[in-house]
Amino acid sequence: MTPVREGLLAIYDDLAKDIAAASPVCELSGRCCRFLEYGHTLFLSRTEADLLVEPGLPENSTVDEKGCPFQINGLCTARERRPLGCRIFFCDPNYAGKGEALSEKYIARLKQLHEETGTPWEYRPLYLFLEETARSSNPPVR
Repeated sequence: MTPVREGLLAIYDDLAKDIAAASPVCELSGRCCRFLEYGHTLFLSRTEADLLVEPGLPENSTVDEKGCPFQINGLCTARERRPLGCRIFFCDPNYAGKGEALSEKYIARLKQLHEETGTPWEYRPLYLFLEETARSSNPPVR
């Protein structure tokens, strides 16, 4: 495993502890994965995108700005590989503000990891990474 991958997984582990401490409620509505309907865009780093698409895109998936192709029948099929934005976002109104603070904290850590490992920083919408993956038969592994 590469240093950047190890660092990313450590960041995800630390974030899980902070999320647990914040105790947000997830209604399992799946709205968070239906981007256009819910009015948001999921941004992630190249390092996160590489982990997310490592096994490839789901069969017969649609890649566009409307939603996440990893959501199948209302459930996330990439839960262990999902990026920071997915891990941090909750519809719970009592969590408002906490998510923003966690996002700032962990994006800063992710940027620091990239600097420390000499990995170029690339941060853009999910659908752009997925379009790139859909055009490629062999997604990159980092």
